[in-house]
Amino acid sequence: MFSFIRPLALAALLAPAVAPVLAKAPRELTYTVSMDPATNSNAFQVKLALPKLKKEQSIYQFAATAPGTYQVMDMGRYVSNFQAFDAKGKPLEVKQLSTNQWQLSQPDKTREIRYTIAETWDTPVKEHNIYRMCGSSLETDHALLNGQTLLGYPQGMQDKPLRLKLEYPSGWKAGSVLVPDKEGYYHLQDYDHAVDSPILLGRLTETATKLGTTDVALYCYSATDKVQAAPLLGYMQKMLNAAQAFFGGQLPVQRYAFLYHFADRSAGAWEHSYSSEYVLNETELTPEAAQNVVDIAAHEFFHVMTPLNIHSEVIEHFNFVQPTGSEHLWLYEGTTEWASHMMQLRGGLVGLDDYLSTLHDKVTYDRTRTDTTYSLSRLGLNSFSDEGQRQYGNIYQRGALTAGLLDLRLLELSGGKRGLRDVLLELAKQYGPNKPISEKNFFQDFTKMTYPEIGDFFARYVQQAESLPLQEYYAKVGIRYEPIRHTGQQIATLGALGLAPRETSVYFTKVGGPVQAAGVQVGDQLVAVDGVRNDFTALRRVASRTPGSELPLTISRNGQEQTVRVKLGSTEAVQRYLFSPDPSATPAQLALRQVWMKNL
Repeated sequence: MFSFIRPLALAALLAPAVAPVLAKAPRELTYTVSMDPATNSNAFQVKLALPKLKKEQSIYQFAATAPGTYQVMDMGRYVSNFQAFDAKGKPLEVKQLSTNQWQLSQPDKTREIRYTIAETWDTPVKEHNIYRMCGSSLETDHALLNGQTLLGYPQGMQDKPLRLKLEYPSGWKAGSVLVPDKEGYYHLQDYDHAVDSPILLGRLTETATKLGTTDVALYCYSATDKVQAAPLLGYMQKMLNAAQAFFGGQLPVQRYAFLYHFADRSAGAWEHSYSSEYVLNETELTPEAAQNVVDIAAHEFFHVMTPLNIHSEVIEHFNFVQPTGSEHLWLYEGTTEWASHMMQLRGGLVGLDDYLSTLHDKVTYDRTRTDTTYSLSRLGLNSFSDEGQRQYGNIYQRGALTAGLLDLRLLELSGGKRGLRDVLLELAKQYGPNKPISEKNFFQDFTKMTYPEIGDFFARYVQQAESLPLQEYYAKVGIRYEPIRHTGQQIATLGALGLAPRETSVYFTKVGGPVQAAGVQVGDQLVAVDGVRNDFTALRRVASRTPGSELPLTISRNGQEQTVRVKLGSTEAVQRYLFSPDPSATPAQLALRQVWMKNL
């Protein structure tokens, strides 16, 4: 099922400045993307052969964002030398209207559009840096391509079919879930499909496996060859088997591809309907390092359930012009994060203690690093705003915790016969890739499918931000939750402190006590701890220092760096947010725990 684009001769990359008379207008939007890192390692050349346009299709649009990124991209910032030509190759006037829009003076005569678009990794911008896994990169031995980082479209043609050919150095391989035709063209249903289909090119290793009737491929770029595709897939196999079991034995896709980029830094991963891409730090593939990769892959892989098979109209018809948040981000990301850990517990990849430790970490993040009054619904609707981005990380923490509680509530109400996994499978069967759920009515629709009490659950813990009933719900399966455990020991402290990532930096969201007394303010950027820049792990070791000693913090405020010396305070050492099996659990609690820990 997976094959490679046949590489073209490098000379073919060097197209003349003005083309000869163009061929007959194609029926599809036909893109050709050329890259030659030997002569230009910073940009791609794009040509678009057009079918006949109508006068109202005079605006050429680049993406302001992309589904699943929840960030402003404004791809027009990377565009230069935008040109339009008629059927005889004669230049036509164009005008840039805004960051992401160019106006064609004579759309009905325009037969070809050409432009240069810079890669996003190494192109400096003043704000809204694009996550690396969602961007584009071009290097001497590889390239990472995402559809929205290369392609635009004439307004009104987002839903039209297109084809794409890539021209790249001889010897490179292509990794993608897509299959080219005999002429080297990828055929895509529409622009959304192009954005949903990343491609990794270059010096790759590859391998494949089969899960039931689903073909799974893995492509890997490793800067110094420390990570190879086959051993990596070997570490992932048990997780994939657990996912297959979690889905009821059959995955909801026929083909899937993992695209891995290992080099000098970690940026994360980006899910797609039939593939996922990862930008991770290159290290030796030890069992510990591999487990981290597996945990990330488990989350991204589960996105074949949601939003591929369960998504609202906001995702079905994505607005690339004006970013629009979905209230059901909790479903796409929070439920997926819950499932990625739960399927490993139920598949025997992790033990109960390890799973409970994960719950501890998520509660700690929710209670110490975010605004606990910020509801999941509000986060989803505001996810593209700067305000929402400051809370965004909590969708993977509070979002997953909420999904876990929903699972427990469903199991309780059904007498242990139907949990969240089972309802998700029912929803996937009812809706699927081509039928969206209702953005407005999904809470009511979900409640009708299940129990009246679930409507109250959504109102209190998703639409509002009531404190999660962790103690009450986990007691149902004989798990003890302790918000705080006193030790009586005195340790050093920085005082009240909240930190949150924003783009590529970390900012203070809460200050109090010694750190506030030292002059740190909410909104300051944390630059260094104890003289070490961009490594904040020393904050976790503050308790091992002596109360009254000083800890230097370098902060940036209004673009000016300064170092403050925080005199550490003293506080009682307490343990917080602890989950543990209850040794006095009743037979009924233990019975429900056994149901909770396995696929029904």
